[in-house]
Amino acid sequence: MNKNQATVFSINISKEKGTSKTPIKCAELKEDFGIVGDAHAGFMHREVSLLPIEIIESYKLKSGDFAENITTKNIDLSKLNIGDKIKISGSLLEVTQIGKTCHNQCEVKKKLGECIMPKKGVFTKVLKGGLIRIGDRVII
Repeated sequence: MNKNQATVFSINISKEKGTSKTPIKCAELKEDFGIVGDAHAGFMHREVSLLPIEIIESYKLKSGDFAENITTKNIDLSKLNIGDKIKISGSLLEVTQIGKTCHNQCEVKKKLGECIMPKKGVFTKVLKGGLIRIGDRVII
Protein backbone atom coordinates (compact mmCIF):
# COMPACT_ATOMS: atom_id res chain seq x y z
CA MET A 1 0.00 0.00 0.00
CA ASN A 2 1.24 3.49 -0.88
CA LYS A 3 1.93 5.34 2.39
CA ASN A 4 0.37 8.51 0.92
CA GLN A 5 -2.76 6.72 -0.26
CA ALA A 6 -6.05 7.97 1.20
CA THR A 7 -7.39 5.42 3.68
CA VAL A 8 -9.88 4.81 6.47
CA PHE A 9 -7.89 5.51 9.64
CA SER A 10 -10.72 4.72 12.06
CA ILE A 11 -14.42 3.82 12.10
CA ASN A 12 -16.38 5.18 15.06
CA ILE A 13 -19.89 4.71 16.47
CA SER A 14 -21.86 5.77 19.54
CA LYS A 15 -25.04 4.51 21.15
CA GLU A 16 -26.23 8.06 21.98
CA LYS A 17 -26.19 11.35 20.10
CA GLY A 18 -24.07 14.20 21.47
CA THR A 19 -21.25 12.01 22.74
CA SER A 20 -17.79 11.03 21.51
CA LYS A 21 -17.70 7.86 19.42
CA THR A 22 -15.86 4.61 20.11
CA PRO A 23 -13.58 3.08 17.44
CA ILE A 24 -14.54 -0.28 15.92
CA LYS A 25 -12.60 -2.48 13.46
CA CYS A 26 -15.25 -2.74 10.74
CA ALA A 27 -18.77 -1.53 10.07
CA GLU A 28 -21.73 -2.21 7.85
CA LEU A 29 -22.86 0.74 5.76
CA LYS A 30 -26.55 0.47 4.91
CA GLU A 31 -28.06 2.29 1.92
CA ASP A 32 -30.19 5.34 2.87
CA PHE A 33 -29.38 4.71 6.55
CA GLY A 34 -25.72 5.02 7.56
CA ILE A 35 -23.59 2.85 9.84
CA VAL A 36 -25.52 0.02 11.46
CA GLY A 37 -25.32 0.43 15.25
CA ASP A 38 -24.60 4.19 15.26
CA ALA A 39 -26.95 6.64 16.98
CA HIS A 40 -26.76 9.06 14.02
CA ALA A 41 -27.77 6.48 11.40
CA GLY A 42 -30.92 7.35 9.49
CA PHE A 43 -30.57 11.02 10.43
CA MET A 44 -31.71 13.05 7.42
CA HIS A 45 -29.03 13.52 4.78
CA ARG A 46 -26.18 13.35 7.33
CA GLU A 47 -25.99 9.59 7.69
CA VAL A 48 -22.19 9.30 7.87
CA SER A 49 -19.67 11.98 8.91
CA LEU A 50 -15.99 12.14 7.92
CA LEU A 51 -13.06 14.05 9.37
CA PRO A 52 -9.28 13.78 8.71
CA ILE A 53 -7.01 12.40 11.45
CA GLU A 54 -4.51 15.14 10.64
CA ILE A 55 -6.96 17.78 11.95
CA ILE A 56 -7.96 15.70 14.98
CA GLU A 57 -4.33 15.16 16.01
CA SER A 58 -3.62 18.90 15.69
CA TYR A 59 -5.99 19.30 18.68
CA LYS A 60 -4.16 16.48 20.49
CA LEU A 61 -7.30 14.34 20.42
CA LYS A 62 -8.05 10.88 19.03
CA SER A 63 -10.41 9.32 16.50
CA GLY A 64 -14.06 9.60 17.49
CA ASP A 65 -13.53 12.57 19.83
CA PHE A 66 -15.23 14.88 17.34
CA ALA A 67 -18.08 12.34 16.95
CA GLU A 68 -17.04 11.58 13.37
CA ASN A 69 -18.00 8.19 11.94
CA ILE A 70 -15.07 7.77 9.57
CA THR A 71 -11.65 9.20 10.32
CA THR A 72 -9.67 9.51 7.09
CA LYS A 73 -5.92 9.71 6.49
CA ASN A 74 -4.02 11.39 3.63
CA ILE A 75 -7.01 13.15 2.06
CA ASP A 76 -7.99 16.83 2.11
CA LEU A 77 -11.75 16.67 2.66
CA SER A 78 -11.96 20.48 2.43
CA LYS A 79 -11.57 20.10 -1.36
CA LEU A 80 -14.83 18.12 -1.63
CA ASN A 81 -18.09 19.57 -2.90
CA ILE A 82 -21.71 18.61 -2.38
CA GLY A 83 -22.50 15.80 -4.80
CA ASP A 84 -18.97 14.36 -4.86
CA LYS A 85 -18.87 10.57 -4.49
CA ILE A 86 -16.59 8.68 -2.10
CA LYS A 87 -15.87 4.98 -2.63
CA ILE A 88 -14.74 2.87 0.31
CA SER A 89 -14.38 -0.84 -0.38
CA GLY A 90 -17.62 -1.79 -2.21
CA SER A 91 -19.60 1.06 -0.62
CA LEU A 92 -20.45 4.40 -2.20
CA LEU A 93 -21.14 7.63 -0.30
CA GLU A 94 -22.32 11.00 -1.63
CA VAL A 95 -21.32 14.29 0.00
CA THR A 96 -24.54 16.01 1.11
CA GLN A 97 -23.27 18.73 3.45
CA ILE A 98 -20.04 20.50 4.32
CA GLY A 99 -19.97 21.46 8.00
CA LYS A 100 -22.94 21.86 10.34
CA THR A 101 -24.16 24.07 13.13
CA CYS A 102 -22.79 22.89 16.44
CA HIS A 103 -25.34 22.41 19.23
CA ASN A 104 -24.78 23.75 22.75
CA GLN A 105 -24.61 20.26 24.28
CA CYS A 106 -21.67 19.22 22.08
CA GLU A 107 -19.08 17.30 24.15
CA VAL A 108 -16.23 18.60 21.98
CA LYS A 109 -17.33 22.21 22.41
CA LYS A 110 -17.48 21.65 26.18
CA LYS A 111 -13.91 20.25 26.23
CA LEU A 112 -12.21 22.64 23.78
CA GLY A 113 -14.42 25.71 23.77
CA GLU A 114 -15.02 25.16 20.06
CA CYS A 115 -16.13 22.43 17.69
CA ILE A 116 -14.48 21.96 14.31
CA MET A 117 -17.34 20.00 12.72
CA PRO A 118 -19.07 23.22 11.54
CA LYS A 119 -16.02 24.07 9.42
CA LYS A 120 -14.19 20.79 8.79
CA GLY A 121 -16.79 18.03 8.90
CA VAL A 122 -18.11 16.37 5.75
CA PHE A 123 -21.48 14.65 5.80
CA THR A 124 -22.63 11.96 3.41
CA LYS A 125 -25.48 9.64 2.60
CA VAL A 126 -24.97 6.00 1.68
CA LEU A 127 -25.79 5.29 -1.97
CA LYS A 128 -24.50 1.70 -1.87
CA GLY A 129 -23.96 -0.25 1.31
CA GLY A 130 -21.35 -2.81 2.29
CA LEU A 131 -18.66 -3.60 4.82
CA ILE A 132 -15.83 -1.14 5.47
CA ARG A 133 -12.67 -1.76 7.48
CA ILE A 134 -9.78 0.21 8.91
CA GLY A 135 -7.16 0.54 6.20
CA ASP A 136 -9.64 0.47 3.30
CA ARG A 137 -8.74 2.81 0.46
CA VAL A 138 -10.78 6.02 0.10
CA ILE A 139 -11.37 7.05 -3.52
CA ILE A 140 -13.03 10.30 -4.61
